[in-house]
Amino acid sequence: MSGVSAGLLLTTLSFPTHLPGVVSWWSSHSAFAQSPQKQQPLQLHLKAEKQILTKNQQGKQQVTWQALKGQAQVKPGDRLRYTVTGENTSDRPLKNLTLNQSIPNGMVYVLKSANINNQDAKITYSIDGGRSFVENPIIKVTLTDGKVETKPAPATAYTHIRLQVPSIAAKAVVTATYQTQVR
Repeated sequence: MSGVSAGLLLTTLSFPTHLPGVVSWWSSHSAFAQSPQKQQPLQLHLKAEKQILTKNQQGKQQVTWQALKGQAQVKPGDRLRYTVTGENTSDRPLKNLTLNQSIPNGMVYVLKSANINNQDAKITYSIDGGRSFVENPIIKVTLTDGKVETKPAPATAYTHIRLQVPSIAAKAVVTATYQTQVR
């Protein structure tokens, strides 16, 4: 039903996983961006959590996040939060990190849910399968009178998120999150 992947454009690294209703997941998956010759200075981690809604004793709704481990089950309407962490393990800054995250099939991006802990970072989105990225995707809509108007793209049109980080300091960690909802 859906899949997750993280790709680092500097060395191209991916973590493929499928969420077909019953999810085979990893508990704390980490990988090193590396070439056969030597280890690269960026360590990437990807984790997913399922939103759990409960009510407290006063009847107020509370939101918690449960890590997806082993055989996790998701159903239509469930909200998932993905966290991508990049750790610079070197003694010098890393420049121009670009990380593309696809919105898995069977999932819809939750608008305005993407955040990153680096104030200089830029978050952009694709609605064309990752061929182009903009901050605020728009679509053209033909009205009943034949006129064409541009409107903000609906959440269902989003296919990718791109995180661009100009610099990660030595020994620093950059963390980004975004949410999707199961169709």
